[in-house]
Amino acid sequence: MRRGIAATALVASFALAATACGGSDSGDKADGPVTITWWDTSNATNEAPTYQALIKDFEAANKGIKVKYVNVPFDQAQNKFDTAAGASGAPDVLRSDVGWTPAFAKKGYFLPLDGTEALADQAKFKPNLIEQAQYDGKTYGVPFVTDTLALVYNKQLFEKAGVEAPKTWDDLKAAAATIKSKTGVDGYWGSTAAYYAQTFLYGEGTDTVDAAAKKITVNSDAAKKGYGTWLSLFSGKGLHKADTTADAYAHIQDAFVNGKVAAIIQGPWEITNFYKGSAFKDKNNLGIATVPAGSSGKAGAPTGGHNLSVYAGSHSAHQKAAEKFVGFMTSAKSQTQIALKNSTLPTRDDAYTAEVKADPGIAGYQSVLSSAQPRVALPEYSSLLTPLDTELVKIAGGKESLDKGLSNAETALAKLVPDFSK
Repeated sequence: MRRGIAATALVASFALAATACGGSDSGDKADGPVTITWWDTSNATNEAPTYQALIKDFEAANKGIKVKYVNVPFDQAQNKFDTAAGASGAPDVLRSDVGWTPAFAKKGYFLPLDGTEALADQAKFKPNLIEQAQYDGKTYGVPFVTDTLALVYNKQLFEKAGVEAPKTWDDLKAAAATIKSKTGVDGYWGSTAAYYAQTFLYGEGTDTVDAAAKKITVNSDAAKKGYGTWLSLFSGKGLHKADTTADAYAHIQDAFVNGKVAAIIQGPWEITNFYKGSAFKDKNNLGIATVPAGSSGKAGAPTGGHNLSVYAGSHSAHQKAAEKFVGFMTSAKSQTQIALKNSTLPTRDDAYTAEVKADPGIAGYQSVLSSAQPRVALPEYSSLLTPLDTELVKIAGGKESLDKGLSNAETALAKLVPDFSK
């Protein structure tokens, strides 16, 4: 969910061509260090410097290993790695979105890490995050950072209006109207992106597909109810209308951090940016709550984050070095340092030190992680959101009905998972 990266695309494409050397020992001397390449997909401004500092620490402690660091724009990384791996030229280590893991594992691009130095501390990681790094009984990544969506809100505006964090979507509608009346500011601004809309499906006890039953459920009665609630939050007192422009993410984020809207649904990758806004100069003004519940009484959001995975096409010396590097970067010490510098969420409990939890953003998101719902271990799962991104924008913009949009999405999903029934 990064923005402001389009301008780097051309430069990145040249950089990747020059550094995608995981499948070759080129550059390694027989008596010299092994050089491994890491494609990092994090925010180049807010997060990357911390990782680059850790690389120096790793190299100092492991004289026989050098790490070539490449920051790859997140929205390009999946396709670039797919292409590079198919040509046996992928990096030795990839910071992989958890949604990519099953697909790359199925293709044989990731190395199973069970029993390796990379997963020596497996018992220290949150079990549901290890589960998300697995495919067909094997573990193909080590949880690096985790996230989920939450209702983030401006405590001062909520207090001025005399309202509390809503427990249900109906509560949110009522709170938004009161906030508008008491403060003049909209109470809530929703997103048209399919990833954010997943929370409304979970609130009705459903998802885009039922993998166990091999059935597409995006157009089911439960899904229609969830998306109906999502659509209703774009109109009404204190509810901001849908932004269907290409810059919607930036508009919503900027409005929230500057106190022009009281609440949005957002993830912890924006914690550092929250604090840069005028509304959150006092970090303690940031309220974080579990997303409101649907009519089923359930509340939840997708479990996101990134794993560090090792390329199966690398030579054995590179794989061993990569495993050692992954183990170092996901250690409790490294994760603690990353959390303190980047305000991201660790994936292991022993990294949530008192100092880390002193950050109200991290402490707040940690409190909602228990309600996060793991993604289905389906290779095609991440791609299922693409047709929905197209249809939901049209629905929210009034260009097609909810029924028509979900029917179109169902047809598109059927092409992605042809063995699933409707």
